[in-house]
Amino acid sequence: MTGPRGLGLDDPERENAVLLDIIEATASGPDVETRAAAVARVITEATATDVCFVHVLDDSERALTLLGATPPFDTQVGAVHLPLGEGVSGWVASHREPVVIVEDKESDPRYLPIPALRGQDYTSMVSVPMISEPSGLAGVLNVHTLARRPFDDRDVRLLLAIGRLLAGTLHQARMHRRLAARERAHERFAEQTVAAQEAERRRLARDIHDGISQRLVSLWFHLDAALTHLDRGDPGPARADLEVAGGLVDTTLEEARAAIGALRPPVLDDLGLAGALAALARGVPGVDTSLDLAERRLPDHLEIALYRIAQEALQNVLKHAGARRVTLRLAIGTADVRLAIGDDGVGFSPADLRPPDGTAPPDDTGGFGLASVRERAELIGGTVRLTSRPGEGTTLAVTAPLPRHQDDNQPNGEVSARNT
Repeated sequence: MTGPRGLGLDDPERENAVLLDIIEATASGPDVETRAAAVARVITEATATDVCFVHVLDDSERALTLLGATPPFDTQVGAVHLPLGEGVSGWVASHREPVVIVEDKESDPRYLPIPALRGQDYTSMVSVPMISEPSGLAGVLNVHTLARRPFDDRDVRLLLAIGRLLAGTLHQARMHRRLAARERAHERFAEQTVAAQEAERRRLARDIHDGISQRLVSLWFHLDAALTHLDRGDPGPARADLEVAGGLVDTTLEEARAAIGALRPPVLDDLGLAGALAALARGVPGVDTSLDLAERRLPDHLEIALYRIAQEALQNVLKHAGARRVTLRLAIGTADVRLAIGDDGVGFSPADLRPPDGTAPPDDTGGFGLASVRERAELIGGTVRLTSRPGEGTTLAVTAPLPRHQDDNQPNGEVSARNT
């Protein structure tokens, strides 16, 4: 197996045995790192090479990360990153073609020394892409030898076959990781939803107890007093109590409407999201409004979340921006919906978002009372982007995915309502 040429696998039975060992190694663990490390060990043992590196394409698909290596380089796993197109491995990943260097690597223009991997200590190398159908490129597989080794076409074909086997399992492990991350995200969203519901219920219960309940008690007191005065034949004090009772009825009705609106804004049912946003914007005192709103119904949870986000954003404009003009845009595509609220107010610089202790904010929406905006956006799977410059106003944009299957009863047409 350590013959002067090639990988020493001239026996087809031995080659098949190696492939079986590779298949077994790819099932060694649920995560990418465990599988890559197991395959690297099998390759070096089976092919009499000295070092094996497994560089895996990261989620950005713009760089490779070392996720499998034989000792002594296993300590570098996760620490070596190589952009696509750079170095031999980056070139192989970009061109999807193998590279064989028998000697004098430094003279190859594609070669990029990586001090942590001590490439100068090794003479010969083979680098092959790990590709599977239909998932595509998973990474790059490299083997190195201390002594000069003239790798031939059969060696390259074998390593390509190993690369295909490993690519399939790497794609599977990556999918498993993404599904696990999505499940954790869904669990967090569910927890946040329950917490938000409980907080809203506590707030509503407090508002009813402190407001509506107390006013109803006062109303009962004044009505009872009015009846007592009437029984005594004293209409003057009775009239005064009835007037106070009438005022309490008006106030209680206002508070009841506010409580109902906090649970579900009636304007959404009456006007739809576009109409509700328009009414919300026009209700901001002292500013002109410019509207570009797509008039298409969305699922209830999206409409409520976007309405509340706009409500919070406009309150912040009123409190902080000193704006004369506000722009609302609602764009609904085939896959997502985008809500943007812009103003021509005072704006701010990124430094304004930093807490007093100088630490960085959790993201670009902190520090201006927009935590609830971020939380609502996360609960609908959306993202928030806040852009601003001093003296140039602020724009808050929320993008959220649309469900793949919306209610068939909702209109499919889209009309853009533009008002100034």
